[in-house]
Amino acid sequence: QVQLVESGGGLVQAGGSLKLSCAASGRLFSINAMGWYRQAPGKQRELVAAFTRGGSTNYADSVKGRFTISRDNAKNTVHLQMNSLKPEDTAVYYCNAHGAYDYWGQGTQVTVSS
Repeated sequence: QVQLVESGGGLVQAGGSLKLSCAASGRLFSINAMGWYRQAPGKQRELVAAFTRGGSTNYADSVKGRFTISRDNAKNTVHLQMNSLKPEDTAVYYCNAHGAYDYWGQGTQVTVSS
């Protein structure tokens, strides 16, 4: 079992920044990849950024150059630095851990005002 605890969401003005954090615990050896997804009202959940076990990163085209995924292995934590935020970034952001199963954080609301 893997537990994910997210933090860092909130309200920010367009052009501002937020840093999301996801602290993982449990059977971490089973995890092959971690990433961030988001879901806006009325829309499907989409991949924002992912960090694979092999060290590769993947970003949605809409966030490239603005968002950065990083990890702190000593603290079993994954971060998502979000810069130059836009109103269309408004969504609930979910931390995901992928292995034999998918594990999800509780979600954290990010709201970007114009």
